[in-house]
Amino acid sequence: QVQLVESGGGLVQAGGSLRLSCAASGRTFSRYAMGWFRQAPGKEREFVAGITWNGGSTYYGDSVKGRFTIARNTVKNTVYLQMNSLKPEDTAVYYCAADQMTLRIGVSPEAVDYASWGQGTQVTVSS
Repeated sequence: QVQLVESGGGLVQAGGSLRLSCAASGRTFSRYAMGWFRQAPGKEREFVAGITWNGGSTYYGDSVKGRFTIARNTVKNTVYLQMNSLKPEDTAVYYCAADQMTLRIGVSPEAVDYASWGQGTQVTVSS
């Protein structure tokens, strides 16, 4: 099991940037694909971005393509989400998650495929 703690959320004006971090504990962190999801009030949890276990490929939800970048640092056991050109509709609680499967080929956009979740960090974008 991987334990996850997110940080870096906050309040930002539209057009601004934030970088979220997700610190993972557990010796097998490097064997799991990682994902970022978000959930706004009254809405379902949405896939934002994912990165394969080896960092070789990244995937993004349509609403964030070209604006957000996911990366991982295996030495620091940390996953990052760089968010640029933020919009009010990006306002949500952001969660990082670790895949339930080790060494998956690709990344799943389905929340049910992730076994470990952080507590979430609030991102608020003002207009």
